[in-house]
Amino acid sequence: VCDYSNEYGNEEIVVGNVNKLFVVPTGFCGHPKKGHLIFDACFESGNLGRVDYISDFEYDLFIRPDTCNPRFRVWFDFTVDNVKEYQRVIFNIVNFSKTKSLYRDGMAPVVKSTSRPTWQRLPSKNVYYYRCPDHRKNYVMSFAFCFDRENEVYQFAYCYPYTYTQLQRYLDNMEKRNLDYVRREMLGVSMQHRRLDLLTITNPANLSPGAEQKVVFITARVHPGETPASYVCQGVIDFLISQHPVAKILRDHLVFKIVPMLNPDGVFLGNYRCSLMGFDLNRHWQDPSCWAHPTLFGVKQLIVQLYDNPKASVDFYIDIHAHSTMMNGFMYGNIFEDEERYQRQAVFPKLLCQNAEDFSFSNTCFNRDAVKAGTGRRFLGGLLDDTSYCYTLEVSFYSYIIAGTNNTLGVVLDFENSLDRKCIVPISNLLVTNKINHERPFFFVPEEYK
Repeated sequence: VCDYSNEYGNEEIVVGNVNKLFVVPTGFCGHPKKGHLIFDACFESGNLGRVDYISDFEYDLFIRPDTCNPRFRVWFDFTVDNVKEYQRVIFNIVNFSKTKSLYRDGMAPVVKSTSRPTWQRLPSKNVYYYRCPDHRKNYVMSFAFCFDRENEVYQFAYCYPYTYTQLQRYLDNMEKRNLDYVRREMLGVSMQHRRLDLLTITNPANLSPGAEQKVVFITARVHPGETPASYVCQGVIDFLISQHPVAKILRDHLVFKIVPMLNPDGVFLGNYRCSLMGFDLNRHWQDPSCWAHPTLFGVKQLIVQLYDNPKASVDFYIDIHAHSTMMNGFMYGNIFEDEERYQRQAVFPKLLCQNAEDFSFSNTCFNRDAVKAGTGRRFLGGLLDDTSYCYTLEVSFYSYIIAGTNNTLGVVLDFENSLDRKCIVPISNLLVTNKINHERPFFFVPEEYK
């Protein structure tokens, strides 16, 4: 029970995740009643560090910082239960560590409930992102919600979650298919002994002794809160193991090495950017420690082995991320003294821009900033020879804008159930008709209460 505001004043003291926390009015005595909300984030990828009761209709919510690193507070994922039917509330997320956010551009949190397990975005009209004088002029994201059913547990998240367990289930099901052109290995383990999975996808003939290998190396989820990266990575895997004629040609000519989750501990713990020990792993590629950054250490060792193998060439390295402030997909690439090599780096992003309406070449950036020296893209761009191409692929947490229009579309509106581009429809259509999952939408504000 907890009116933390009286105990701590305005200090944003956040230690761990709330665990089945009843939040009742100040001075309330006795057993909590229906409508006294219970908050919980003690589950995989959960994050909610503190709840302040403001009124029966309003609550201030504090994101728990990344473990061992108080700088990063972005990802949230929590449940609410013990609700009353048609109970209306406003939740204020009050301690974001970033000032810019796609919440100011129409993005909204996602919600699901016990009887409706498919994630849905809240209507953007119910979401407000603003600088708040009550919180030291920090940026606050507030959203209004109406609980339409009792005896339901509602779950809210920053964006569509993609957990470590979800990945393991996906990879287990893929293994059961016994595809001869897919091999799954455990490249190592994290500090908390979670699997670091490596997939090799290619025609088995390419792995025979003495065969030359042209390798495309793909990694994702080095930043655990960037969940769209996992959906994109899964989409790449689904295509490469399919019977599509292009996929078959790719398997015949290339060896795909894919590490779908570089930071499994951070993902499991509900961090946004860091590992268990508070490291931003994407700044430690130059000299990773086998004990402090074991997953990064294992991947770097493998890439160096491939580099040293005269029969193998790492032609592409692509690290998949998600961007919290920009629309569209885009890339970061490297700058080289050799002008011809620099120009060649731009070819692949230009091809993507021509073939994918949600990819933007104008947002693509080539740099060699000192602060990015420890990233995979920068380090491997310096290690590999001039026939290799190294990129960071960024996908928006929210949406993309078709070039020459003002139309904002959902990149993947039903992440969990479909990665098919046929599901790309205007977001407004989904909110009004819920076309994709055909379930009864949540009653955000019942008509009789308007």
